[in-house]
Amino acid sequence: MIHHLSIDLETYSSVSLRDAGALRYIASPDFEILLFAYTLDDNPGQIIDLASGETVPDWLISMLFNPDYLKHAYNAPFEFGCLSKYYGQLIPSQWRCTMFHGLYCGYTPGLEATGRVLGLPEDKQKLNTGKALIRYFCVPCKPTKSNGQRTRNYPRHDPEKWTLFKEYCLQDVVTEMEIGKKLLSFPVPDFVQKQWETDLMINTRGVAVDMSFVEGALEVGATMKAELMAEATELTNLNNPNSVKQTVAWLNKESEVEVTNLKKETVTEMLSNDTNGPKVQRVLEIRQELGKTSTKKYDAIEICVCPDGRVRGLLQFYGANRTGRWAGRLVQVQNLPRTYTDPIDLARNLVRRKQTAAIKAVYGNVSDTLSQLIRTAFVASSGNVLIDADFSAIEARVISWLAGQEWRLEVFRTHGKIYEASASQMFHVPIERIKKGNPEYSLRARGKVAELALGYQGGVGAMRRMDTGHQLGDLDDTEIQNIVDSWRSTNSKIRDLWYELNDAAIQVIQNGGSRTVKCLTLSREYDYSQGTQCMTILLPSGRKLFYINPSLGENQWGSPSILYMGMDQTSKKWKQLETYGGKLVENCVQAIARDALAEAIEHLEAAGFPIVFHIHDEVVIDIKPFAENEQMLKAVTDIMTTPIPWAPDLPLGADGWVGDFFTKD
Repeated sequence: MIHHLSIDLETYSSVSLRDAGALRYIASPDFEILLFAYTLDDNPGQIIDLASGETVPDWLISMLFNPDYLKHAYNAPFEFGCLSKYYGQLIPSQWRCTMFHGLYCGYTPGLEATGRVLGLPEDKQKLNTGKALIRYFCVPCKPTKSNGQRTRNYPRHDPEKWTLFKEYCLQDVVTEMEIGKKLLSFPVPDFVQKQWETDLMINTRGVAVDMSFVEGALEVGATMKAELMAEATELTNLNNPNSVKQTVAWLNKESEVEVTNLKKETVTEMLSNDTNGPKVQRVLEIRQELGKTSTKKYDAIEICVCPDGRVRGLLQFYGANRTGRWAGRLVQVQNLPRTYTDPIDLARNLVRRKQTAAIKAVYGNVSDTLSQLIRTAFVASSGNVLIDADFSAIEARVISWLAGQEWRLEVFRTHGKIYEASASQMFHVPIERIKKGNPEYSLRARGKVAELALGYQGGVGAMRRMDTGHQLGDLDDTEIQNIVDSWRSTNSKIRDLWYELNDAAIQVIQNGGSRTVKCLTLSREYDYSQGTQCMTILLPSGRKLFYINPSLGENQWGSPSILYMGMDQTSKKWKQLETYGGKLVENCVQAIARDALAEAIEHLEAAGFPIVFHIHDEVVIDIKPFAENEQMLKAVTDIMTTPIPWAPDLPLGADGWVGDFFTKD
């Protein structure tokens, strides 16, 4: 018989949990568990006051290792890490994360917010005083004369607050248990639970960082910033040339153009103004360079690196709960700049030796060089190499496969040049002509913009937003619309998929039941015991996407619009959101691409390739060399491109490199 043990801990560490991440927080020598709250099955909650000298009974410790007891916690990796430090390495397969379960079902990541959205009674939601109590007992305090210069608050310093804190902790474990009950009707599939367990081990494993390089980058960045600030002060005579208000006032006095802000795009536009005097031009250049001198990612590495020189917890499983993709945390590896610096080894050595002048002499822009090199702070462990491999054009492949757009599938089965092939189809030019040296090669750039902008029902606006390289030239909206129309015509099955999915969603919301579009099944699902409902999309992998409390509205063109409750990505508030066919296709394509990566991760781990982190469609493996580089890379890409059981005819491609440090050009 399986029993359910729900756990909530309150802890102390001098390390910032928010800035350094859970695993660095737990690794601190002064880390300790203060309170251990638990419920066993449906029994009343209990709390163990470790900070006051109580101990966890042996029978409860044994449950932590007993497979007959499933351990539940909200954000379970935290409790898993804490208890592993105290009692020895626990077993991931025995744990269930209620926060992840909520995210899987389309809810929010916060315990209090999720409880509110799920309609938990007020007495089962977090106490409003909780954050203040955490600040009082769980983090260092500022030494003052009134508190006797102490740097930490113990239970004895305020017994009443401590009693309230224990109630708060007990409330949390009850809330976690109640949320778990609310979600029972929509279980997490076993294979997705297994992916969570694998992710837990990857995050715990972490990735090695070159701290001498990071320290060098921080010093070089500080030196460069000081030099730029000194030059700006000399040019402007301002007290603080980094102040937007002061610099805007100075520019309005010195230039012929009225300035209202110093946003990146404003400074770029002003730099192209021929009427700028040399002083104004240089101040703008400094402003632009100061925008690149930020060493925030190097700072983040320094803050979150563990005592053994590894950074852990870089990934949030199901961080993008609309698609189930991973989200970046701490250093945000998912949005690191590309690396064009050459020669790269020399640049890294100069940074490590803190030779700012030499970097400037060889590479010109020091700030840009540091920005490009941030990837290379992640390195292979001693005696190991990194194997980096990524899926080629995975979203383009998935949308072609999902829609059944045969000419595109043939491209991916053969040469894989989708930008050239797309341009060939749209502009009726033989693909052989679209190559470097021929005038027709310029069409490739337009094909690329169209591919990136139009797959999810984008139009002229999407084309312009995606045209970051100004490949569209001086085309007006009518001419761009012609490209849009041509792309849609040559990709008619993708175009039809938008409308088919839109119509199916409307029918399901309006009439209930299920509708199947290609290999996707849309359903209206109810949990009568909890009074909740959702629209789900069953993916070919067997995973579902959830749209909570769906309804129909009217869009700006007077047609039915699809509405649901979700987390607004801008405001981070739970509110009614609107979607449409193209956006649903995007959700499904990205979700299927995510499932392909998850499948590859499981196979790579099983084959003995330890992954240290991954980014959307790319995996990074830290391993001892066992063959020539080409053979090692081929072993990885062969696994990644093995036909997927639930999509055997999806043409996969992968490529990569083997090296000592992480990079991308």
